[in-house]
Amino acid sequence: MKDTFTALSRRNFLVGGASLSMPAIMRSTRAAAKSDSVTFTAYGGSYQDLLIRNVFNPFTKETGIKVNVVPAPELAKIKAQQLTGAVEWDIFLDAGAGVANGSKQGFWEPLDPSLFNAEDLAVVPYSDRVTYNFYPAGVGWDPAKYGPGKHPATFADFFDLKKFPGRRCWNNRANNVLEVALLADGVAPKDVYPLDVDRALKVLNGIKSSIVAWATASPQPITLLQTGEVDFAYTNSSRVKPTTEPGGGTPLTFSFEQNLIFPSDLAVLKNAPNKENAMKLVSYFLRSEVQARVENEAGTVPASKKAATLLSAEARKWQPDMSSPNNLISNSEYWAENYEAVNTRFREWIRA
Repeated sequence: MKDTFTALSRRNFLVGGASLSMPAIMRSTRAAAKSDSVTFTAYGGSYQDLLIRNVFNPFTKETGIKVNVVPAPELAKIKAQQLTGAVEWDIFLDAGAGVANGSKQGFWEPLDPSLFNAEDLAVVPYSDRVTYNFYPAGVGWDPAKYGPGKHPATFADFFDLKKFPGRRCWNNRANNVLEVALLADGVAPKDVYPLDVDRALKVLNGIKSSIVAWATASPQPITLLQTGEVDFAYTNSSRVKPTTEPGGGTPLTFSFEQNLIFPSDLAVLKNAPNKENAMKLVSYFLRSEVQARVENEAGTVPASKKAATLLSAEARKWQPDMSSPNNLISNSEYWAENYEAVNTRFREWIRA
């Protein structure tokens, strides 16, 4: 893992390399109303609980600033707040695709690049958003029901209904589905972008009948797997890992043979009501010791090089091989330009 974290440009990182980062303390670039709170969008479920334990509660203890958590990060809600001028949230956390699209629409406050240590960054910060970690998505299942050789492990397997029959759950976002369809159809990771949407939808037609649930929230695939309502699900390793721990319910497992890897980006909403506090929390998120706490529990890949050296052996078992030729890192730049049109077409395909 360490060998993959070398100094690379943003473009190089997006096609399969990685380096890590740790920003300096952030400051608001213009005055904001004083308050004792900040509102953060989170994914819900076990990952939200993880953030509360490892980020929000310690941040409040250190600063006295209370973190209000609202589910779930949806760009449409951000757009509505911006259009009406009634901004209620302060920080938006989502996969890089969604945050990049929000950037294109002018939804975020600027971040001063001088506030970050560029030599220790995974991806050089954009003008208005910053990557804080990377997480893999792939195939999850109940190993008590499907032992070795009885479950899909790659994306091609996930599409093979003859070899691996069963009910499937998938995400309802285009940027979680179309790339996977193309990879399953034999497109090399380096050739996935720009997306051949026609080809992807044609491939998806062959599996649509087996998809019994289109997940609208990250915890949903885990719930469906644990209750036996689906057999195989497209999900995140950070959602599967807690099921293997005490109190996690039915233990599930996750395949690292092939993954779609997403950067998670943080942004502060334009005209955020608690902008100064939001900047402080973004800075806190990216501290190496905070990232180490989060990633040791989540098993995902931190943005801080120093944090990467602090991870336990157990946490590393849950990390993807960032250099694997089978894996694809989601291209945020592509989605910044195409998200609205492609996702609209994908949603129409789901309803058809």
